[in-house]
Amino acid sequence: MKLNVHEQGEGGKVALLIHGGMADHRTWHAVGGRLIERGYRVLAPDLRGHGRSNRGEYRPELLADDLAESLPAGADLAIGHSLGGLALALAVERLVPQRAVYSDPSFRLGALPAEALAFMRAMVEQATLETVRESNPRWSQADAEAEVAGFDVFDRTFLQSVAQFDGDYLPARAAVPSLVQLADPSLTIDASTADLLRERGFEVAVVSGTGHCIHRDDLEGFMDSLKGWL
Repeated sequence: MKLNVHEQGEGGKVALLIHGGMADHRTWHAVGGRLIERGYRVLAPDLRGHGRSNRGEYRPELLADDLAESLPAGADLAIGHSLGGLALALAVERLVPQRAVYSDPSFRLGALPAEALAFMRAMVEQATLETVRESNPRWSQADAEAEVAGFDVFDRTFLQSVAQFDGDYLPARAAVPSLVQLADPSLTIDASTADLLRERGFEVAVVSGTGHCIHRDDLEGFMDSLKGWL
């Protein structure tokens, strides 16, 4: 599936920014701005079922296929957050970026219990700027606005499909120079899994004091952890 891809900047380097579930390209507004300042042209797709991209069947492998179909190979940098990190990992051997960053990636998926699914559905359907700011006090106003805007155009049936995702997608190796960036504590990667990733050739860095959305909880910490990767 060809995705809607938001493009900004005119730099000579290319960065791919892949959002997580229930969001869209707008979640990257601040990171994109920082990368543009560093000479990047930024390409940020909306995953299928998100933003302005089409709806369809939802499986991790299909999310990856869409990235390979919609984004250029050989980018200087690719960053994927959460489910976007998983999609990037599944597409990385086709996209072959010079460097890949996986931000609190969802490499190991278990079927969501009914109560978790109900909570996520309610969060999307009942969100306002006030509730998002209350739940995420470290986010900027622009971050909160992007969250609500993403929820408004998100395909709710995606949640039912995600509830059935169940599998171990932990990469067997780092296909390109790769950083796994973890929240503190990580929602998705425990200590033993982090050690296994190191054994498989990944660099692992923790951004202290952050939750799952590292780039919105602490933009400066997010960018600092990328020193040497930009």
